[in-house]
Amino acid sequence: MKVEIRIETPLQDDVRVMVEDLNATMMPLTPREFQFQLTVEEMAGPGLTTFVARTEDGKAVGMASLKEHGSGLGEVKRMFTRPAVRGQRIGSKLLAAVETLAAERAINRLVLETGEAEGFEPAWRVYERGGFATCGAVLDYPDSGYSRFYEKTLSR
Repeated sequence: MKVEIRIETPLQDDVRVMVEDLNATMMPLTPREFQFQLTVEEMAGPGLTTFVARTEDGKAVGMASLKEHGSGLGEVKRMFTRPAVRGQRIGSKLLAAVETLAAERAINRLVLETGEAEGFEPAWRVYERGGFATCGAVLDYPDSGYSRFYEKTLSR
């Protein structure tokens, strides 16, 4: 499937629906206190850039955000692809777009937090195929056993 990935505002109805779908997917997999969700309003805030993957007919089928923490550190947030298009490398393309922008902004280390429960295996595959390696807890996330952490050093 051909998709176009662009930086867009998350303050759009179809992106809001994807965020709702992502949250609904995560709710049964991890206790609520160990879910670190951003609202679309937070995703539209300073220091965050959101990419949206759209089909040729304009349907939003995936998203990912880059959160800049300063001092060369960035975080991948709100990665999601619609179940109907999984396995078509859209997640990998979104991750590559985040990495490209991070490198352009002099970010040399990307980190992310994802779930550690059954059901997160597709996400782990995307990150690991993208060159991310598991690591210890990052940023201010608790090392609860409900999260898996990844990192990747970007070359300049």
